[in-house]
Amino acid sequence: MKKFLALIILSLILGSGVANSIESIKKDGFLIPTNKWKDKIKIDENFEVKNPEDKIIIIYNHGSDVNDVKSKNCFWIRELRNWAQLAGDKINGKEIMVYIHCQGQLEGDLGAKLGKRGMWMKKWEGPYPGTSKMDRRVEGNLEVIKKFTNLGVPKKQIFMSGHSCGGWATLRLTAKYMNEVGGGISLMPACFWNLSKKYKVKKDGYEKAMEKFHKKYPGMAEWRQAQIDIIKEGNAPILIFTHPMDPYEGLTSDWMDDIPNVKRVVVSEKKKVNGKKCNTAGSNWEEPLKDLHIINHADCFMHYHPLIKKYISSRL
Repeated sequence: MKKFLALIILSLILGSGVANSIESIKKDGFLIPTNKWKDKIKIDENFEVKNPEDKIIIIYNHGSDVNDVKSKNCFWIRELRNWAQLAGDKINGKEIMVYIHCQGQLEGDLGAKLGKRGMWMKKWEGPYPGTSKMDRRVEGNLEVIKKFTNLGVPKKQIFMSGHSCGGWATLRLTAKYMNEVGGGISLMPACFWNLSKKYKVKKDGYEKAMEKFHKKYPGMAEWRQAQIDIIKEGNAPILIFTHPMDPYEGLTSDWMDDIPNVKRVVVSEKKKVNGKKCNTAGSNWEEPLKDLHIINHADCFMHYHPLIKKYISSRL
């Protein structure tokens, strides 16, 4: 009996540790700067910027576990660790502040019509009817940007950023509203299912894979292409990170190279960056990285911090 109770207690302790590693944060606020990658993540919910002319604001947008409908989640602890390391650093004498922007509560008109999984699972012909969740994410970020400019932060010192769907929102916003921000940093931009893996792009090639995608989900495929066309036309000078083995848009990202002003960084070819193994999650934050869609959540991604700061400096 004692052994049984001991096992239960141990499992609860271990379970608690793992839960902390993937804890969800559902609020807006500034990341408190940290000195070590494993330091506890803390959020300051006060919307205050002292000496705004001397600050660089990075607005960070989360990904999504659904497409066009509401989500119960926003940020995971692990995805904020690299940003907490960058917060507090200075570029040209100006301090970086990272503001996390939760938009899980938003919903698109089509998602509301089709249900929980929406266009990820149900066939629709297109075009998109009404206002999408992606459009509303862009509008929500424009409102936040305006709040910062009203505080006195110069537009050129405000940077839009995000991972996955948040990275796609970054591409969309900068394409149409580059005059409202200094730049954009997009991390593994994707918001259309695990295209690269599901349609076997590595094996069958891009054209054949996209042909299957268009045939099975014509509305979603056309909507994705329409957004790509907007992004290409915008020709915004932004920094994009992709990984070829990202199961979402990894091998479907080469269209970005056709945009003259974009700086695209292909992150490694494996689960290493600059020879360093990538670790994330786990109770001790040393669990090996498995999903390359979230390589920017790993400790090895700190290798790119100087490049991110160099990009920001070039836009000031």
